[in-house]
Amino acid sequence: MISSTANSKVKQVVAWQTKAKERKKDDVFIVEGLRMFEEAPLTWMEEVYVSSKCLASLCDGVGDREKNILHKLKQISYEEVTDEVFAKMSDTQTPQGILSVLRRPSYTLGDVLGKSGKPLLMILEDLQDPGNLGTILRTGEGAGISGIIMSKDTVDVFNPKVIRATMGSIYRMPFFYVEDLKNLLDTLHIEGIETYAAHLQGETYYDSFDFCKGCAFLIGNEGNGLKKETADRAKNYLKIPMEGQVESLNAAIAASLLMYEAHRQRFIENRNK
Repeated sequence: MISSTANSKVKQVVAWQTKAKERKKDDVFIVEGLRMFEEAPLTWMEEVYVSSKCLASLCDGVGDREKNILHKLKQISYEEVTDEVFAKMSDTQTPQGILSVLRRPSYTLGDVLGKSGKPLLMILEDLQDPGNLGTILRTGEGAGISGIIMSKDTVDVFNPKVIRATMGSIYRMPFFYVEDLKNLLDTLHIEGIETYAAHLQGETYYDSFDFCKGCAFLIGNEGNGLKKETADRAKNYLKIPMEGQVESLNAAIAASLLMYEAHRQRFIENRNK
């Protein structure tokens, strides 16, 4: 059992929690909580830490969930830590007592495009809010999109706040970062994928377009929107109707509306086949 906050493993976990460079250097990320542990692929797991209180609760439990978690713990090498040490390692205010260090997944453009001939993509430029990015990943899975592409200056997808907001979708939603979105858009156009920029200068409402073919939605930075050179590369501008004095929507809300409109159209098309 680890009982000291000065332990080297504890210090390393804290560094991974707080420093993106450390996570990137060691090719890992951290998830916390029972559900995130349950859903995490075993092949991704590098280290697991369980607080004494959590372990005792699991051992005393009689339900299937407790039994399944204990069975999974037995398949890996885990460390028990005191509750005080776990509080030091945790990034949450009310930790559940289990923390997993996972190997980062790696995806290619082919993975993000998916296997169907009609990919549905989200392209994000310089988003900075971890909650927005995590929500888009989670909603993207729900809406059945193929994957997410991000500019290099978008918030780290392995930021603990992003991970929490994904509610497990980080395990299943393909994503990757690109150095140059303009070149990426040119590549997508060659692949026959229609691109749509959510933009204040759009003149056509988003539900007027046909999203049943391969397509990608572009969402820009929370404060500044899409860069002009990026928006200009898109094939279409679209807008979301708004009343009152509202000029724009939260990035995650706007992305969700677009993804689910595409989902609605594709569902109707498949139903009518």
